[in-house]
Amino acid sequence: MSYETAPEAECTAHAGSVALVIRPREKDLGEFSVRRVLPAPRRQMVGPFIFFDHMGPAEFPPGKGIQVRPHPHIGIATITYLFVGQIRHRDSLGFDQIIHPHAVNLMTAGSGIVHSERAGSDLEEHSQLHGIQSWMALPDGREEIAPEFVHTAATALPQIEQDDVTIRVIMGQAYGQTSPVTTYSPTLYLDCQMRSGSQLQLPEGVPELAAYVVSGALQIDDERFEQGVMALACAGKSLLLSAIEDSRVMVIGGAPIGDRHIWWNLVSSSAERIEQAKADWREGRFAAVPGETEWIPLPE
Repeated sequence: MSYETAPEAECTAHAGSVALVIRPREKDLGEFSVRRVLPAPRRQMVGPFIFFDHMGPAEFPPGKGIQVRPHPHIGIATITYLFVGQIRHRDSLGFDQIIHPHAVNLMTAGSGIVHSERAGSDLEEHSQLHGIQSWMALPDGREEIAPEFVHTAATALPQIEQDDVTIRVIMGQAYGQTSPVTTYSPTLYLDCQMRSGSQLQLPEGVPELAAYVVSGALQIDDERFEQGVMALACAGKSLLLSAIEDSRVMVIGGAPIGDRHIWWNLVSSSAERIEQAKADWREGRFAAVPGETEWIPLPE
């Protein structure tokens, strides 16, 4: 399917700073469900972010956990960012990496990669999982770059303490700090923990900007935004976040990169490229993930 961006007229309908409120859809993944925020019916992307899933919080008894079999991606870079729990990432490049809270797994699919996501070393224990999975569409001219995987430890991400707000810069630049995580187009990605009563003025000059409430509740302008809601800023405007209670907020944004086709796990500016990738997966032409014997069949 393909999407169009939300019309700019929504920003001139009132004097506030929020153009669009996005409420997620529940998606059942078998062992647990996620809240899918992007793509949304009225908004495909925010900056390069074309996919945004809120996973959990979920609890698993011993022997149970996330078990996502190998599947392909093209045309994107993915980030897994956890608040609680572990995920074991394995891919067709041969990487085998457990991600822990506040670290970053950046997987660049480019011309094509296959990966699995399974429970980590906590599989045989009572475990929890809570975090965000997001995809950034690669810009024109870089959609077919060579696949790559880079893990960044939590201690390598800049952390800022500002007036009862703790900010981790996951991607991009903010508040005088720069993340070491690679970006392929202008991108902003922040994890903000706000104490009740605190305020945070989001960075100015970000072409497309949104705030997602992971937990707690915020006030923006005169509106209340509860857990599980994304507020998209009007073009060229920032957002002033006021925490009504202790809250966690993910901030995403960046420069728009144009419309994209998205089908299953495949993203491209070309519908024909999507069809080619579907055929490649159906016919077994993607590289395999070492150590894996299963895979997810192409959806009907």
